[in-house]
Amino acid sequence: MQSLSIDPILQIKRGDSQYPTRLNDLYDPPSQLFIQGNARLLKMPMIAIVGSRAASSGGLQNAAVFAQALSRAGLLIISGLARGIDGVAHRATIGLGKGHLTLAVCGTGLDITYPREHMGLAKAISKQGLLISELPLGAGPKRFHFPKRNRLIAALAIGVVVIEATEKSGSLITARLAAELGREVFALPGAINNPLSGGCHKLIQQGAKLACSPKDVLEELNF
Repeated sequence: MQSLSIDPILQIKRGDSQYPTRLNDLYDPPSQLFIQGNARLLKMPMIAIVGSRAASSGGLQNAAVFAQALSRAGLLIISGLARGIDGVAHRATIGLGKGHLTLAVCGTGLDITYPREHMGLAKAISKQGLLISELPLGAGPKRFHFPKRNRLIAALAIGVVVIEATEKSGSLITARLAAELGREVFALPGAINNPLSGGCHKLIQQGAKLACSPKDVLEELNF
């Protein structure tokens, strides 16, 4: 946990013209958002890429492939700044260069970076995208903050792609909330004996779309 000192942090209240209307689909939309970066990006169509913090090398590669392909198609890549799949999705998008945008929903106040090794990544996102949080400045990482963060990811996105997840992964919370909100949910299949595929297979059994390539996502979204 470490302080972050970059662009000014702004506050958007519910009812402001910049407040993302998709958050109003939640039964408990945040009364305010703190943002750092380009607020206009809140109006863009977003696709969430989420998954395990302890992903396999193949999962990390898939996260990068999906993030870059979906970004090239014109979608803003949204994730949660966590280790593993989240971080790779953000980095892969930024790696495409100017015009490719990513948004991180944080489980802390925006003056704190968690995990601390993502400080450089957070700064890059603020320059080539947007950081947002509903938590006030000074709020550190608490266990209950992250499910709250996940509901914002689910609400903001038009769809959620789960790359790798165990059956108890927090990514399944994001996916289930997305489904309840009427968003599309996609899951990548894997080996039946791989615990990191267990959560994805469970989602597919529950009605998530099986995605073997970014094209599957784009066709389903008619994007």
